[in-house]
Amino acid sequence: MENKEIKDVLMQALALEEAYVTGDGSHFQVIVVGELFASMSRVKKQQTVYAPLMEYIADNRIHALSIKAYTPEEWQRDRKLNGF
Repeated sequence: MENKEIKDVLMQALALEEAYVTGDGSHFQVIVVGELFASMSRVKKQQTVYAPLMEYIADNRIHALSIKAYTPEEWQRDRKLNGF
C-alpha cells in the first residue's frame, strides 16, 4: 500500500486538518492533526485512526502502524519535535 493511499483514506474518513504518512510498503508511521482529538484519551485517538484502516490491516496491506494524533494546538507546539 502506498503512503498517499493511507493519507487519502484518513483524510476522507476523518475530520482532519493535516495528515502525514511515511512508510516502506507495509510498516507505516502516521501523524494526524484534527480538532476531533481534543477531548479523546490516547487510546480513543488510536482507535479513531485505526477504524478506517481496519480492512487494510485485516488483509495485511498494512502490517504495522505507528500513530501520533494531535489537536491543532498540540501540533503547533510539537511539530518541530517531529521534524516539520
